[in-house]
Amino acid sequence: MSIERTLAIVKPDAVRRGLIGEVIARFEHAKLAVRGLRMVHLTKGEAEGFYAVHRGRPFFDSLTRFMSSGPVVVMVLEGVGAIAAVRQIMGATDPARAEPGTIRRDLAESIERNAVHGSDSPETAAIEVPYFFAAVDLFPGDRSEDRRT
Repeated sequence: MSIERTLAIVKPDAVRRGLIGEVIARFEHAKLAVRGLRMVHLTKGEAEGFYAVHRGRPFFDSLTRFMSSGPVVVMVLEGVGAIAAVRQIMGATDPARAEPGTIRRDLAESIERNAVHGSDSPETAAIEVPYFFAAVDLFPGDRSEDRRT
């Protein structure tokens, strides 16, 4: 597997409940490096733009209302097979179906208030990461060749 970058979001429900550190710790314990991190409060229009792929689905309005209901923490995670790793750490969208020990099983309130979002493919990550981060905003990783001793 190759090193990948992916987007993860701590959703408003988890931010409200003080779970930002818990979520980030789970990713870091899985050897995923945080390369970009920021807290934002999306407008309804920004949430609609981010979730445009779901426009027309019955849950679109509810989802975008929820995602604009409070601040979220967006982050870029990097590591070997990061996209699949993040998906596994998060667990199934429906927390009732998520594996024990996953973020959604342990921390989610419901299928909509499920604590986290993560890119589901390299193609999606390529769209989602730049929605929140310019390339200049992302830490390049280990640059030990640049370090002076």
